Amino acid sequence: MTDTNGGQASAAPALNCLVQYCKDLSFENPNAPRSLGPQDKSPNINIQVNVNAKQLADQDFEVELLLEGSAGEDANLLFKFELTYSGVFRLINIPNEQTHPVVMIECPRLLFPFARQIVADSVRNGGFPPLYLDPIDFAALYAQRLQQAQAGQAPQFS
Repeated sequence: MTDTNGGQASAAPALNCLVQYCKDLSFENPNAPRSLGPQDKSPNINIQVNVNAKQLADQDFEVELLLEGSAGEDANLLFKFELTYSGVFRLINIPNEQTHPVVMIECPRLLFPFARQIVADSVRNGGFPPLYLDPIDFAALYAQRLQQAQAGQAPQFS
């Protein structure tokens, strides 16, 4: 749809996912079959999330959602996984000042449900109950990363 503003037509902003893919996946079950038996207590589950983006063309960006996690510790490690789930996104008519937030918040928000299912399936296929990751607030993650960046430096795509 187009809007007319003072006689000039402008297209509506759009975010298109051109492709999404599993870039890297690793699942380790180092203590099997011992780890598959009954456990005395619930394992300590640790999850880390990171988002990276790279500009591919004028309007195209590759966004990587990195999920790493483990259950258990040291000799009692039940499983460990690493997933890099990526997508190529095209931003159309997005103002320059909104490009970075759209790429770092909205794109991983679109990727997350698919990455979550891959993690759940991998853990289940490793012999454990599926691990369903809680939803991630990518806006809060983005704000936290901006606060951690040095003052006066604009966010950059890597």
